[in-house]
Amino acid sequence: MFDVGDKPDTLRIATARAIVKVSAETVSLIMKGKSPKGDIVDAARISATMGAKRTWDLLPYCHPIPIDHVKVDVSIKTESIEVDVQVKTTWKTGVEMESLTGASIAALTIYDMLKPVDETLAIESIKLLSKSGGLKDFYEKYDKPLSAVVIVISDSVSKGERSDKSGKLAVERLKESGFEVVDYRVIPDDPIQIESSLVRGCDELKADLVLTSGGTGLGPRDTTPESTRKVLENEIIGISEALRMHGQRRTPLSMLSRGAAGVRGKSVVVNLPGSAKAVSESLDALLPGILHASKMLGGHGH
Repeated sequence: MFDVGDKPDTLRIATARAIVKVSAETVSLIMKGKSPKGDIVDAARISATMGAKRTWDLLPYCHPIPIDHVKVDVSIKTESIEVDVQVKTTWKTGVEMESLTGASIAALTIYDMLKPVDETLAIESIKLLSKSGGLKDFYEKYDKPLSAVVIVISDSVSKGERSDKSGKLAVERLKESGFEVVDYRVIPDDPIQIESSLVRGCDELKADLVLTSGGTGLGPRDTTPESTRKVLENEIIGISEALRMHGQRRTPLSMLSRGAAGVRGKSVVVNLPGSAKAVSESLDALLPGILHASKMLGGHGH
């Protein structure tokens, strides 16, 4: 199976339809309640629900998804039976296969129940009608690429005692997400340099996004959050909460990060931790939702 451990949970909905071709005589039999094996509609609903819930057990590469809701609509037509199966979850992967499996099992159940009385039976089609949710739904489209600045804050890296991995990782991830990185720099854990670098990124370069990496812990030289708050006009607490919540599900050390986030002018500023792993996990939580901030700052609302 694909590793989906780094993906955040999002609301996902999928609807599939199965169509079983039957004779007009069979439809009449169903409407009179004389199907030899019992009520077709109830059986289709039950079997579709069971099929959706057991998809992971039937298809080897499907994840065991926590399903929140299964809705089954059964329609008796002139010469067919249609079964629509909608599945909902708030998780890391979609539920297309769950809805398709539910519809398939319902169609097979209908076939099994009617085969003694109808030799013309045929499962005519099983197809996905719609799906929604997932990170792709949150990618915003802009006329030109958004700009970003990456600032690595580390005494040891600035002195050349060790190489930077976190900042370079952030640069690559931002480029992959469509950003144009207009500045990347390494500075020591010095409040004055931190403040001036942030002001430069927001006021001079007018970057849409300014990311810092490092200086968010509990050490005596970790002053990034305090320096950041001095230059912010408005704090966005939700960003910091989201990053820590995402990290806390992976390590109990995430709660020790004091990173801040907020707005200066039309720029969004976000403090990320210093380790490459923490930066990667933080960007998993930050992207693509952060893209919407630029539209909000531009007065386009939600």
